Amino acid sequence: MQKIVRWALAAVVAAGSLVVAGGATSPAAALDNGLARTPQLGWNDWNSFGCNVSDSLIRQSADAMVSSGMAAAGYQYVNIDDCWSTKSRNSNGDLVPDPQKFPNGIKAVADYVHSKGLKLGIYSSAGLTTCAGYPASLGNERRDAALWASWGIDYLKYDNCGDHQGKTGQQRYTAMRDALAATGRPILFSLCNWGQESVWTWGMATGNSWRTTGDIQANFGSVTSILDQQVGLDAYSGPGGWNDPDMLEVGNGSLSGTEGRAHFSLWALLNAPLIAGNDIRTMSSDTRTILTNTEVIAVDQDWGGRQGTKVSDNGNLEVWRKPMSNGSVAVVLLNRGTSTATVSTTASAVGLGSASSYSVRDLWAHSTSSTSGTISASVPGHGAAMYVVTGGGIVTPSPTPTPTGSTSAFRGVGSGRCLDVTGASQANGALAEIWDCNNQANQRWTVTSAGELRVYGSKCLDVNNRGTADGTSVLIWDCNGQNNQQWRLNSDGSLTAVGANKCLDVPNSATANGTKLQIWTCNGQANQRWTRV
Repeated sequence: MQKIVRWALAAVVAAGSLVVAGGATSPAAALDNGLARTPQLGWNDWNSFGCNVSDSLIRQSADAMVSSGMAAAGYQYVNIDDCWSTKSRNSNGDLVPDPQKFPNGIKAVADYVHSKGLKLGIYSSAGLTTCAGYPASLGNERRDAALWASWGIDYLKYDNCGDHQGKTGQQRYTAMRDALAATGRPILFSLCNWGQESVWTWGMATGNSWRTTGDIQANFGSVTSILDQQVGLDAYSGPGGWNDPDMLEVGNGSLSGTEGRAHFSLWALLNAPLIAGNDIRTMSSDTRTILTNTEVIAVDQDWGGRQGTKVSDNGNLEVWRKPMSNGSVAVVLLNRGTSTATVSTTASAVGLGSASSYSVRDLWAHSTSSTSGTISASVPGHGAAMYVVTGGGIVTPSPTPTPTGSTSAFRGVGSGRCLDVTGASQANGALAEIWDCNNQANQRWTVTSAGELRVYGSKCLDVNNRGTADGTSVLIWDCNGQNNQQWRLNSDGSLTAVGANKCLDVPNSATANGTKLQIWTCNGQANQRWTRV
């Protein structure tokens, strides 16, 4: 984890975004290139066309993205996948667009796509060759990134094929991250390493999204298999970096309209990048209606950035929920079986508080009803119902009485390590971290009547520079009575920073000694819960 912090810091320095406050340098918790603050929306040619990519296909697809209403619904990226280049580099060592497929080069295509108000993506791999055997970018990261930037590229899908030359995925993807940053052009970085090396534990510091599994296929079994692999990954996703369960297969293969609606609903609830993989030039009206459902897209794009989680699993019948930033909850009722079945849950089960009545918005029927607390639907086989339920407010942890003047250590539930001041420093700006519990003075925190957590008698646990953004670092500073030094101890074990109304958080659910702490939107996960010892 310490390596991740160092690499993340290097990326932020390269981007000119290093935060310095109170004399302390804040380590970055995420790649800070200003992109993918919500999951990216777009289209990619691979699922439908494989190597049959061309200038005309990309231009026509850009046209279709606008004419179909996809652009108006939020889709932005038109992405070229594998097979776009010649089989060898030129004498200068540069990649060369295939003159048969792209007779005018890639820059001309980028200019056309940009003229439509859209952005263009390109493809390479973190090996010596791409998956289809074309030259890739390992060892040529700076050269290739500069070339793509000169063409006006806005997005890089970076695959995991080819000879890796003995390098780890983290090394190979970090090299390209730094090369993209060095171009000075904002280029969204999509990691495609198929979920290897637990990429979610280091992806946030490296890219804007990261594939969590192998490739998706255009059938319902593949969709649900990939869905199962997303359970437990929600703590690793947030604004600027997203778990990616792969592209959409809506409108492809054997996937029916019912299955496509379930697929789209679930990917939206997961805060997944929504990258269409069908032929959008000729799609059916049903497929277009699914892909342009702005109410479902709004769940995916909700600024709270909280990935949905499974609430219950009763064989083929599942309930998934996602807290929304306005206090409502998005709910998906999934039927994985082949016959129609009733799927039910309650407002309390999905995290809503008590109310006499709840508003239930059906995101596919576009209708609103009310309930006293039961949320239920007759769901067809391989189908899903999707709602936004409002009323009672999201249940938030209640403060728990804590004797003032009491001194203790705080052990992280997820990490098993204690809230610690780095290096036992007493200097203003020393960062808070987790470390093996040792009962030393730099791990002994006193709760005061003012809501402070004091250490060494006169230093307070402090949110850096009174920040409120997810990822803001936490340090110690002379106690000054400001609300960025006030903390609320909650009944679920979380510690809420009063000024920011966000929780003390171990980034990416890390467990390593020396992991620096931050504040993050409260989510009830183990990396935000603490026990007093």
